[in-house]
Amino acid sequence: MSQPNNPLHGIRLDTILNELVDYYGWEKLGKHIKINCFISNPSMNSSLKFLRKTDWARKKVEDLYLDLLERKQ
Repeated sequence: MSQPNNPLHGIRLDTILNELVDYYGWEKLGKHIKINCFISNPSMNSSLKFLRKTDWARKKVEDLYLDLLERKQ
């Protein structure tokens, strides 16, 4: 299914999270998005697990990623 108006189409959640962690680091990411999986003993696995089942948190991560993409252009 084509999604021409969705800039995140085809980008995996783990790719998004990896890029955010590479750019901000866990500490700054936890300041931007205040969720425990970024603040207390952060790990890629626990964060992905939480984000996959928590729509509001995933939306915040996706929005921050889109902001990062805009800044890089």
